[in-house]
Amino acid sequence: MVLEPVLDECGSCTPAGNGAGRDLGPDELTAGHNGGLTALAAGQNGGGATLTSNRPFGTLVGGLDIGSATGKAVVLGDGEILGSFVLASTANPRQTAQIVMDQAIEEAGLGSLDELDYIVSTGYGRLQIPWANENLSEISCHARGAHWMGPTVRTVIDIGGQDCKVISVSPDGKVLEFVMNDRCAAGTGRFFESMARGLCCGLDGISDLANQGPEPCSISHQCTVFAESEVVTLVNEGVELPNIIAGINRSVASRITSMARRVGVIPEVALTGGCSKNAGLAAALEAKLNLSVVTLPNDPQIAGALGAALFAADKHLAQVA
Repeated sequence: MVLEPVLDECGSCTPAGNGAGRDLGPDELTAGHNGGLTALAAGQNGGGATLTSNRPFGTLVGGLDIGSATGKAVVLGDGEILGSFVLASTANPRQTAQIVMDQAIEEAGLGSLDELDYIVSTGYGRLQIPWANENLSEISCHARGAHWMGPTVRTVIDIGGQDCKVISVSPDGKVLEFVMNDRCAAGTGRFFESMARGLCCGLDGISDLANQGPEPCSISHQCTVFAESEVVTLVNEGVELPNIIAGINRSVASRITSMARRVGVIPEVALTGGCSKNAGLAAALEAKLNLSVVTLPNDPQIAGALGAALFAADKHLAQVA
């Protein structure tokens, strides 16, 4: 995960909302438009991959999740994942979307974007994709994608580059309730990036279970800027690195647990987003929640893009019905 340093302003979590399987409001569910194909990013062919395709699938759709840290794309054929791709976000969301979708199309063995019947975008940059047919809330898309990966999942914890969300999911994958923190970097990918910078250990060092000390330090500051200074102070005081790393993960787990209790934690619990690959955080969450965090069978980082593709399939089938 590639993130840029950011100075944070501490804020409160967005109040829990009641999804109940309905639309989540104009800010979260905004109609897109189909503006035709645009040229791909520099070095890419304007029409996408040049492979030929016999189109063995009846329904071909795409999903995009363009986040602040990474862009993700998924291509589905009749409900099966044919291709996916994850890339560190560029400065231009449209360019990021073009690159990841082109790569997912190539992995799927398709010839071009023209072969996709419907495309749904989600995430931070979802409004910047002119060739997407529609854009949807990342709340709905992460819930749908995680539920497809694990039908018994009832609580989804999504930790992305700049926000974190806890979503209560119904047995059929609809959003029942959610709480979101998007006003402060605490507990997000940016927080972990900042901590890794302070420790000079890299994100893998924070994630590795072997690096989790038996006596986690107390990280009192939630603000990313102050927490990084606190970590640097602990290093200078000679505190053992594994105990600092364990303290960082426990601090984030405590914050997320407080959010989760606002919507109610129902097993099974799954992590999505880039930070879902942090094994140390998963272990700290299990200890705080007193519940197991399930391992999803597919890459949890593509859950949002997968959910967008599943909604795209629904939209296309409704059109042709």
